[in-house]
Amino acid sequence: MKERIYVCHTFYHVYVTCLKELTLPKAMRGQATLLLSTMSNEFGNLQERAEKSGLFEDVRVFEEKKAEFFPRLDKYRMDYGNLVLNMLSRMRFTKLLGRLEEPFVPVDFREYRDIYVFCDSDPIGYYLNYKKIRYHALEDGLDCIRYYDSARYDNRGHFKLKALLASRNLIFIQNGYSKYCVDMEVNDTSVLEYPCPKYIEQPREALTRRLTREDKDIITRIFMENMDGLLEQLARGDHHEKKVLVLTEPLCAPDVRKRIFTDIIAQYGQDAQVLIKPHPRDTLDYRKEFPDRIVLDGMFPMEILNFVEGLEFDQVVTVYTVPDALHFAKEKIYLGDDFMDRYEKPEEHRFNEQIY
Repeated sequence: MKERIYVCHTFYHVYVTCLKELTLPKAMRGQATLLLSTMSNEFGNLQERAEKSGLFEDVRVFEEKKAEFFPRLDKYRMDYGNLVLNMLSRMRFTKLLGRLEEPFVPVDFREYRDIYVFCDSDPIGYYLNYKKIRYHALEDGLDCIRYYDSARYDNRGHFKLKALLASRNLIFIQNGYSKYCVDMEVNDTSVLEYPCPKYIEQPREALTRRLTREDKDIITRIFMENMDGLLEQLARGDHHEKKVLVLTEPLCAPDVRKRIFTDIIAQYGQDAQVLIKPHPRDTLDYRKEFPDRIVLDGMFPMEILNFVEGLEFDQVVTVYTVPDALHFAKEKIYLGDDFMDRYEKPEEHRFNEQIY
């Protein structure tokens, strides 16, 4: 029996996985499998760097397929305007998606003692429940359920009935409501409006505090290829005495997104050296759109900057990325829903307010 496997969909997921592994006793390290799903994120040469780190026994790529990849599922995703018909259709969808995903799964999950899944809302969650394999779910992003409770939003209307069906494995609901989810690890239960019996609290800051300097160097080498070049950029250029970091996100249409970050930079970037850290899934070409700003590599989680000794920003500005875990900024500015109301209809981003 193998020890652990982590199913990761983003660089942040891999970062949290590294934190969890590095807080184990050294004798237990190097025994886990890292499974990188390419469904929504390309990882570049992260696989190679993770293999060289010695932190994992095995690192593999998972060509996970979205539901849209399978035309057979289309008829089961229609709204028939009737709760009973919709639930019957959803039951068929739940089982069929799990079965269709099976040929693309590169490991035998039954060989592992513990399975950890970020984003079990993705097809991997359906697959594990289809195969009746127990797993641990983990919160997708820092306090993300606080701002977007996707399980409740996706199943608004008759939620208790749907949760009951999910507990019987007749339909699937993510984030702790599925039958074969053992528990759901979240950062802070006190900030969540809707409790779930399977939530367990694991503050991610506590994991970070346990890291040694050697541990931090291991994580940095996994994610950062040219740290010296970054530090050189930060030490020169106009207004480098005041540094502002803007974190982008794959919001709205590209033209609206460009306007959002143009406005942010205009407001917060006066007489400052502005650095733009693109989200890994943000496809806007920020080097082209903002040629007079420093655009960082998007292919690493922002938390890695915590481990760069001497690095400090005056401000870090985000729209929806929760900046609580960032320790290199004097001021953290979270813009949130009120800011986004200027750019799109409130119902397109105020998700928790639409839960009923």
